[in-house]
Amino acid sequence: MEARRRERIRARSARVRRRRLTALGSLVAIVVIVAVVVAASAGGGGASSGGPAARRESAHHRPAIRGGSTAVGRGTGKPGHAIVPILMYHVINPPIAGAPYPGLYVPAPEFAAQMRALKAAGWHAVTMDQLEANWTRGVPLGPGRPIVLSFDNGYQSQYTNALPVLRQLGWVGVENIQLTGLPPSQGGLTQAQVRGLLAAGWELDTQGISHADLITLSPSELHYQVATARQMLRQRYGVPVNWFCYPSGHYDSNVIAAVRSAGYVGSTTVVPGWASRADDSYRLPRLRVLGGTSPSQLLAQIAAAQSASPPPPSYP
Repeated sequence: MEARRRERIRARSARVRRRRLTALGSLVAIVVIVAVVVAASAGGGGASSGGPAARRESAHHRPAIRGGSTAVGRGTGKPGHAIVPILMYHVINPPIAGAPYPGLYVPAPEFAAQMRALKAAGWHAVTMDQLEANWTRGVPLGPGRPIVLSFDNGYQSQYTNALPVLRQLGWVGVENIQLTGLPPSQGGLTQAQVRGLLAAGWELDTQGISHADLITLSPSELHYQVATARQMLRQRYGVPVNWFCYPSGHYDSNVIAAVRSAGYVGSTTVVPGWASRADDSYRLPRLRVLGGTSPSQLLAQIAAAQSASPPPPSYP
C-alpha cells in the first residue's frame, strides 16, 4: 500500500512539472515574437515597414510636388473678398552704367525703407497661392492688410538683398523666374539660391522659358514657353508653380488660352490696379515699383491704384 501511495505522488509531481515546463515554453515563444515585431517596427531590416525595401518603396511613390500651394490655414468654406495690391520689383541694386531700363533698379536701402513703411502702414506680405486660397476657400489673410511682393526675371539681388529684408519682417515674396534666365556671372539666381528662397517660404512662379514675347509665337513655341516651363520647374524644384507672369506684360486671347491649358490657376500683368476675386484670374493687375520711389510715394501709388480700371482683354 505504501509503495502504491508513493508511486501516485511521484506521478502527480511529474504532471505538475510538465505543465510548468509547457507554460514556460509558451512564455518564451511570446517574448521572442514580441521582440521580432518590435525590431521590425524599428527598422530591423528585410521588407518590413521600416526596412530598406520599404524605404525604397516609399521613396519610389513619394510625390514630386510638395503640395498644391503655399497657402496654409483653414478656410470658412465660402469665397473670400480680399482686394490686394500686387507690387512688381526687378533688380534690388543701384542701376549699373548703361542699363537699358535704369528705372527697374531699386537700391537695397530704398527697398528696405519701402518695406518698413508698408509694415508701419499695416500691410503684410502674402503669396499668390494664399490670395487664391482666400478667394476660393475663405482662408484668412490677416492680421492687417495683405499685399503681394512679386519679383521678376530671377535677379540674384532678389536673393542677396530682398530676402534678408523680408526675412527680418517675417514676410515672403513671389519669384517669377524665367527658366533660362540670366547666368550667375550676369547677376542671375543660381539654382541653390532659388532653393534658398523656397526654404525661406517664398513662392515660385514663372515667366516662361526665356522671357519671349508670347504674342508673336507659333502655337508650338507658345506651348513650349508656357507649359514646358511649368513642367520643368515643377520637376526641378518640387513646387506647384501655379501662376504665370506675362513677359513684358504682353498677352492676348491665344496666350491666355495657353496659360489656362497648362494648368496655371491665373496670371499677372503689368497693368496697374488692385487684384480681386471679381477680376479675370488670368489678367490680374500689378504695380511696378521704380527706382527713386520714396516710402510715402509708394504708399500714395498703392492708394491711387485702387480705383484703376481692370486690365484689358489684350496688352499691348
